[in-house]
Amino acid sequence: MIHRFLPYLIAFITGSIGVFAFSPFNYWGIAYISMLGLLYVAKNPHKKTALRASFLWGVSFFSIATSWLHVSIHQFGGSPLWLSYFLVFVLACYLSLFPLLFTYLVQRFKVVSPVIFGTIWTFSEFLRGWLFTGFPWLLFGYTQIDTPFAGIAPIFGVTGLTFFVVWLSAVIFNAISAITQQPQKIKFALFNILLGISVTGVVSFAKTNYATSLENKAITITLAQGNIEQSLKWDPDYLQSTLQIYANLIRPNLAKSDLIILPESALPALEESIQPFFDELNQASQHSKTDIMIGTVHRDESSGKLFNSIALVDGNYSSNTAQRYNKHHLVPFGEYVPLESLLRPLGSVFNLPMSAFQSGDNIQPDLISKDRRFMGAICYEIIESSQLQTNLKDDTDFILTISNDAWFGDSYGPWQHFQMARMRALELAKPVIRATNTGITAFIDAQGKVIRQAPQFAQTTLTEKIAPTIGKTPYAVFGNKPLYALLVLFVLLRVIGSFIQKRIVSRLNHG
Repeated sequence: MIHRFLPYLIAFITGSIGVFAFSPFNYWGIAYISMLGLLYVAKNPHKKTALRASFLWGVSFFSIATSWLHVSIHQFGGSPLWLSYFLVFVLACYLSLFPLLFTYLVQRFKVVSPVIFGTIWTFSEFLRGWLFTGFPWLLFGYTQIDTPFAGIAPIFGVTGLTFFVVWLSAVIFNAISAITQQPQKIKFALFNILLGISVTGVVSFAKTNYATSLENKAITITLAQGNIEQSLKWDPDYLQSTLQIYANLIRPNLAKSDLIILPESALPALEESIQPFFDELNQASQHSKTDIMIGTVHRDESSGKLFNSIALVDGNYSSNTAQRYNKHHLVPFGEYVPLESLLRPLGSVFNLPMSAFQSGDNIQPDLISKDRRFMGAICYEIIESSQLQTNLKDDTDFILTISNDAWFGDSYGPWQHFQMARMRALELAKPVIRATNTGITAFIDAQGKVIRQAPQFAQTTLTEKIAPTIGKTPYAVFGNKPLYALLVLFVLLRVIGSFIQKRIVSRLNHG
């Protein structure tokens, strides 16, 4: 009886603990243990057991690792607590289809090669990050940012790091399987162990510094963290208080900082409806020679479209002509509602504040302040590595990301988000400047290390003199193309090898 349920028990336990590999826990070794559990059930000799257990692994992993989503659904979407958790469970069931696909392909092609395990997992994760606008959250590669293996990221990105986690887990799995189940294959097990040690040793020496810091171009930047409670943020009666809070955070830093940055939708009203406040900021910017970047809600005058936007107030501000970045990758249900004519009437969960945005262009120019160039990314967009890679210009100085993670309270969701922002810095060798409403507000260097960080849930400012960098990583130049080309090559070599092996066996049988 115990033997019968063992695969399900292992799937549940190893899936459930996967979250502890990510921030804020940062027990990165658990990523390998969790993946070993999935490999164990995926290779179960009984196909139905393998598929069911893999689905259970996925539900366990995603239910716990994305449980923070219930905060926005329950507290700010107005849904009952039970419904918020049920919707998280439904999402977890959908996301579990991708580990299920992984296991199906492993079973279908009787996979034993660690490289092919990694290739199939990379394919399934690609689909998870692409279908229905994608949800590329919780890639195991993120857990490795503070490990000796982080040097893979500037070459192959977080996708390559994720491949490495699966590959190394498969090497370990094959070695354990050979020792425990097929003692006659001890040489095979030793080969796998030596291969794993050799490759990980080489990888641990991969460099992470591809950029040169331009200290002579350093500028002083202040990040304003308003710490506005989400329950108050969109309350019209609290608008004046919000404006006053940010005015108080901005004022002491005028003429002291070159640039002051406010978080996503810092001023919770249409930009055009609070022009007197923007006029005051523009005059202050003109007199102090301090530029101000603000997360705003902007309605384009010509098209009437509503955008989640970053606007630059530089002494020459005008709503119609200001430099701005308009968010491209919108969050379904949070910033727009698919099939809204059908879904909006169903309840408040489909009517969150400001859920009628339009997408900005995929490729947009950098924001320019004090002759420094800032590539914009608002909230969720910082997890879209391909979007940032394609938007990076030769003369981009910084990655600027603004966010409002107050939606998720004091859960670990904002920490997972912050970890992904750090990975973008490492991938592209550009400092990341991150301004948020409630945290985590920080300056991150070009190797993904935190320079300075403000405390969460504090009304404060964070100031740093930070230098841009020059130089590009292989990932910044080529993106995921080299990795995908390698994976296709691995598959072709495996197919050719299998074909040759079958021909040899066939000749021997007929010889």
